[in-house]
Amino acid sequence: MKINITARHFKAKVSTQNYITEKINELDKYNENIIHADVILSFDKPPADTKHCEIIIKLKDKTLTAKESAGDFEKAIDFALTKIDSQIYKLKDKLKTKNHAKTN
Repeated sequence: MKINITARHFKAKVSTQNYITEKINELDKYNENIIHADVILSFDKPPADTKHCEIIIKLKDKTLTAKESAGDFEKAIDFALTKIDSQIYKLKDKLKTKNHAKTN
């Protein structure tokens, strides 16, 4: 799977990039049809100082997206990945139900 990390108006730390890569690669255990992942990081300037993370996952036939905000990038990434996890699980459950209905 190809992972593209974009940091808007700043340079992302290597530790943050490694964290994203590690977490995105864990999604393969839920769905092996993941072709491409885009992660976009941005932030609001102080005094708000909110960090934003947008994750776009491209599957063979679907595109899943999640956007989250938090005080730091790791939390925003984790929150967005939780949303993506639930979307992948829901999609997998829907396909399993559909295939089960075909066989009966």
